[in-house]
Amino acid sequence: MGLKENLENVMNRIKEAAHRAGRDPSEVKLVVATKYADVKKMEELFLLGVREFGENRAQDLIRKSEYFKDRPIVWHFIGRIQTNKVKYIVPRCELIHSVWRVEELEEIEKRAKKLGKIQKILIEVNVFGEKTKAGLLLQEVEGFLKMCETFKQIEVLGFMTMAPYVENPEEVRWGFRILKELRDELSKKYNSNNVKLKELSMGMSNDFEVAIEEGATMVRIGSAIFKGGR
Repeated sequence: MGLKENLENVMNRIKEAAHRAGRDPSEVKLVVATKYADVKKMEELFLLGVREFGENRAQDLIRKSEYFKDRPIVWHFIGRIQTNKVKYIVPRCELIHSVWRVEELEEIEKRAKKLGKIQKILIEVNVFGEKTKAGLLLQEVEGFLKMCETFKQIEVLGFMTMAPYVENPEEVRWGFRILKELRDELSKKYNSNNVKLKELSMGMSNDFEVAIEEGATMVRIGSAIFKGGR
């Protein structure tokens, strides 16, 4: 199948998962993960109506955002953050999904202040406790949120997590459920000018349907669109 068919398939699966959970499909935003995509494929997706792209590397973000500079594209940064690359990310990205270290907050604050920008971020949470993955442990999240409230150029919109790859996505459902419960609990305690916990960025090509059923508001999908398949 081509990109058009793959995209239609993914959009249908998003709708079906939302309906199974009794949700409006419009509550779920598709962010196309373009780590392995060239600009020609991205251009084809743009012509098919995609407007939200997620990049993992600052160098690729620079190159691709330059290529599409005259298009109304919303850029997301979804990869691991190197603090020395924040100066390239903040001017280009609407939302940074993967913040979890104080040094990142400080650098984002500095760069956003220079631009006169309020940078929207998500806090990355390592729900599944994988040693090789970035993110805060569940018990560290509230303390980090309190710290975020002290930054004037940063707005926290919610949380992001990445599940381990499993053949059966039912095995990771519990993690998505826990993060939604944490979001719901903390949103009652934290609702200030710069902390509004609405978003849950969770779910990728192999597990996004389960993530949507458990409350994801954003899914980061690459290979299901560029390669097809389930």
